[in-house]
Amino acid sequence: MADNNTDEIHNSSSTQQHEIKDNKANQKVPFYMLFNFADKIDITFMIIGTISAMANGFAQPLMTLFMGKIINAFGSSDPSDVIKQVSKVSLLFVYLAVGSGIASFLQVSCWMVTGERQAARIRSLYLKTILKQDIAFFDTETNTGEVIGRMSGDTILIQDAMGEKVGKFFQLASTFFGGFLIAFIKGWHLAIVLLACIPCVAIVGSFISTMMSKMSSRGQVAYAEAGNVVDQTVGAIRTVASFTGEKKAIEKYNSKIKVAYSTMVQQGIISGLGIGTLLLIIFCTYGLAMWYGSKLVIEKEYNGGTVMTVIMSLMTGGISLGQTSPSLNAFAAGQAAAYKMFETIKRKPKIDAYDTSGTVLEDIKGDIELKDVYFRYPARPDVQIFAGFSLFVPSGTTTALVGQSGSGKSTVISLLERFYDPEAGEVLIDGVNLKNLQLRWIREQIGLVSQEPILFTTTIRENIAYGKEGATDEEITTAITLANAKKFIDKLPQVCINIAKFYTMIFVFGLYCIFD
Repeated sequence: MADNNTDEIHNSSSTQQHEIKDNKANQKVPFYMLFNFADKIDITFMIIGTISAMANGFAQPLMTLFMGKIINAFGSSDPSDVIKQVSKVSLLFVYLAVGSGIASFLQVSCWMVTGERQAARIRSLYLKTILKQDIAFFDTETNTGEVIGRMSGDTILIQDAMGEKVGKFFQLASTFFGGFLIAFIKGWHLAIVLLACIPCVAIVGSFISTMMSKMSSRGQVAYAEAGNVVDQTVGAIRTVASFTGEKKAIEKYNSKIKVAYSTMVQQGIISGLGIGTLLLIIFCTYGLAMWYGSKLVIEKEYNGGTVMTVIMSLMTGGISLGQTSPSLNAFAAGQAAAYKMFETIKRKPKIDAYDTSGTVLEDIKGDIELKDVYFRYPARPDVQIFAGFSLFVPSGTTTALVGQSGSGKSTVISLLERFYDPEAGEVLIDGVNLKNLQLRWIREQIGLVSQEPILFTTTIRENIAYGKEGATDEEITTAITLANAKKFIDKLPQVCINIAKFYTMIFVFGLYCIFD
């Protein structure tokens, strides 16, 4: 029995690993999942936009129907009746123009508005999720360049895939099916002969869609890696300059770009060959239609208007099918771009900074204790940092941790801030396990000046007030005085006086304070 259970567990594990490999190979989300973040207003916009797109698309096949009537009117045996018949059809064209104009306006505006709304919501959710993640996520699963690349680049692709391109696809699909519908109604003998091209078109279209999806995924990965190289190089520009590493950085960036370039070139070639093949099939079919239509005029009492209506309807529908390629490319790129972003949005961190559960102590003394702690960094699981480490720091005392690089000095602070949880042992504050305290509250009680302080590109005042929510001007003045920075700030060129000087933008100077 035990052996059977072991086999079942092994088979289940193998199946899961196989599914994970398949997902990583595809690295795209189903198309419908792009709209997971749509609200009721977005759904309304999409419904109106879809109906309008289908109406706008059906206008072109209707035009071919009217063109057939025009041809028959011009071929009338009674010249005096020509103007009357043409005038009637011309009026139909006016009605069609008005309806098509309204439908086109609703189609484009609704899909563009809902695309922008949903893309903005995805950007906000992605940033919120990123800031919600534990520090281990940034150590092992992402980096600054990737996050910036996805926020600035991938969201544009996602917006393109669920915005105006969707309306355009529905419009072209409506034109395709509407053209075939009118062709069969007006002359099924001729239309059925032209169906021979449909299997060829379907095969070519399926091939293009599959290849576009794969190429788009590869391109996204390559561009993300190239962006990471730029981020690391610019972020450490002094180090790069001191070791004359500019050439090496450029070569590394160019190697990543070459991968993306070759992928995009292949995508362009495949897309071009696909569209060319589609048009070749379609126009060859039109040649067949012209020849067979002439026979039907003689044998089946077709007239010139009917033959031209059938041919033009199928021609319009066939061309619209070929024009879906940009939309299909946008869908494939959006699906590939959304894969990693949606995966991140769904990720549940082990240490959630937004979690409001946990104990809030009425009075905190500040006794700090690490008891029998075992710890390894997630990015370096083979390196044991702490093995049974214990430390007690009583409230009101000053403690200095001294040791060689990598001995764990910064790790103690990381554990106190609960950037990480220990593998075993406890981190206690006033005898309470840190895991049982509300994370946001305990971090607000800790003032931290890092080895390399960070300045945000904003005012001096906002940089100082970052350490305390709702800080008053008096508190800020006290802080800069204690930090011996008041004279320095007073000397800054500023027309305004008093506390307004704190609003000077920070560019080349540094100041970092904490509040008690």
